[in-house]
Amino acid sequence: MPDSCVPRPRRFLVCEPRHFAVQYAINPWMRPDEPVDVIRALDQWQALVETYRAHGHTVDTVNPVPGLPDMVFAANAAVVVDGRVFGSLFHAPERRPESVPYEAWFKAAGYEVYHPESVCEGEGDLVPAGRWILAGTGFRTTREAHSEVQEHFGAPVISLTLVDPYFYHLDTALFVLDDENIAYYPEAFSPGSREVLARLYPDAVLATREDAMAFGLNSVSDGRRVFISPGATDLAGQLAGRGYVPVPVDLSEFHKAGGGIKCCTQEIREIRS
Repeated sequence: MPDSCVPRPRRFLVCEPRHFAVQYAINPWMRPDEPVDVIRALDQWQALVETYRAHGHTVDTVNPVPGLPDMVFAANAAVVVDGRVFGSLFHAPERRPESVPYEAWFKAAGYEVYHPESVCEGEGDLVPAGRWILAGTGFRTTREAHSEVQEHFGAPVISLTLVDPYFYHLDTALFVLDDENIAYYPEAFSPGSREVLARLYPDAVLATREDAMAFGLNSVSDGRRVFISPGATDLAGQLAGRGYVPVPVDLSEFHKAGGGIKCCTQEIREIRS
């Protein structure tokens, strides 16, 4: 087991899928004519929250708002590093109103929220990874937003270009295992971005397309336990072989909107003592 493969308590922000639905199509997963089982979605979401808490993590909730069916995807609302909140400016007009209730929650909790000038979709495309922030572009978040992120946090930003529309956000194609390593699906990225990732993470866990399409890379790691889609069997086996502990959580109802575990989970990163 690598030295860095140790769990660390996390603080997560989530939103109940009370109004979850697929009412429009802004990625290849979304089919408005395919019904969503809201009761099943609620049960799956509650199981995720209970699993986080059972493993020692803190979970806060923001109240859902009628008419915002994708508000359950809390990760897209912001990115929080060292207690500083960088808000979102969604690409799709249908999602832009989500920023308002999330900003209100952060302000009520005592945070200041930075308003980006460029299109930026929070942890969907901005993945804090130890010394730097990995930043996706190609479908949603713009490269101009990457510059804003670097100026706001004072951390190096590594721009990565996504090329497969099924992996429209960085958090569908890559997740951080710990401060030193990641797991990702190489073919989701441009050739140059694949080379960058190979240089930065020579020991990364590489996922198959099958596991990526099962939302195996839309996972959350606490440094040891990896909360992962049960359909990503090969990836889970690889992780176990590296000393991590896969914790399967079924969020398959949310796949209908192109989301999974990480999409439903915003991490609030305070300054480490």
